[in-house]
Amino acid sequence: MGIKKPDVKKTRFLIARIDRIGDVVLSTPLPREIKRVYPESFVAVLVREYTKDIYLNNPFVDEIIVYEENDKSLESFIKQVQLIRSYKFNYAFMLLPAERLNYILFLAGIPFRVGVGHKVFQMLTFTKFVDRKKYIPLHHEADYALDMIRKIGIEPISLEPEIHLSETEKQKAIEFRNQLIDKDQKLIGINTTSGNSAPNLPVDEYRKLLIRFLQDDNLKVIVTDKNPPEEILNISGVQFPFIDNSLRDAIIKFSALDLLISNSTGPMHICAALKVPTLSLFCPLTACSPKLWGPLGNESKIVLPKEEYCKTKCPGDPKLCRYEGDSGINSVSVYEMTINFLQLNQAK
Repeated sequence: MGIKKPDVKKTRFLIARIDRIGDVVLSTPLPREIKRVYPESFVAVLVREYTKDIYLNNPFVDEIIVYEENDKSLESFIKQVQLIRSYKFNYAFMLLPAERLNYILFLAGIPFRVGVGHKVFQMLTFTKFVDRKKYIPLHHEADYALDMIRKIGIEPISLEPEIHLSETEKQKAIEFRNQLIDKDQKLIGINTTSGNSAPNLPVDEYRKLLIRFLQDDNLKVIVTDKNPPEEILNISGVQFPFIDNSLRDAIIKFSALDLLISNSTGPMHICAALKVPTLSLFCPLTACSPKLWGPLGNESKIVLPKEEYCKTKCPGDPKLCRYEGDSGINSVSVYEMTINFLQLNQAK
């Protein structure tokens, strides 16, 4: 028997994504696609405190609920159950299989719940599931997330993530940009760190790259890390305007860039959702593949190591890879690719 589709105007949906920045950005197509089919429905998102700014000002989200992740007490658990129960949701989509959250949604009385994979705690609570089938064939993470709403008969028309800025925020971005660059300069952001889930350049190569950019009068380079490594903090002429900023302030500043250079990380997904061009360092391993985690919806260039390097030097663990030796990825090659990418975009 097929899944019964929602048939009331005020159907209430909860989208739970309680993991990291990039994952939350890639969940943003869900509320848009739900509202496209059910424009009068109520859509809420459940996210962690530090990622809630991704959904601020989103016209397809009626409520942002913050998930209490630090307090593991029974009292906190009961409060979260009561809070979510008060919304009287009909449908809940749990994009990260988390046992505690699973029981909260179950006890909140949400009749239709969907999780990922075949987890025992989901079976015990009669939670329906979507199966990634061992990533065969391989899809994008945003597409896998949208399998949640396919479960209720919504066929998405776009995978593209989006972050919405208010007019005031757009003006702030313009002012930020004008403070940094001369009229004809390009504003380049470099994000040197990540959550250590994907390969990255050594810090020394980022240092060389920053110094190389400083010698180009047509470019203005800034570091977009919230916590930049000490090795680059003393480079004269480089600014670090993202230090001690809230995520929303960072989002506004990302929107002012002409290009972000980074590995596969949350800031790359933020820029893609803002339609800011990206040049991104990737790895062909399935868990890190650009087919799974690449930027969506913006002008982008994906940089991969040489095929021979991956065949002979791959450590098997992307966290250990630093594109060393004859990988073809270093400060010189990234600089040259950046210049070519900017020229190509300018010619369009």
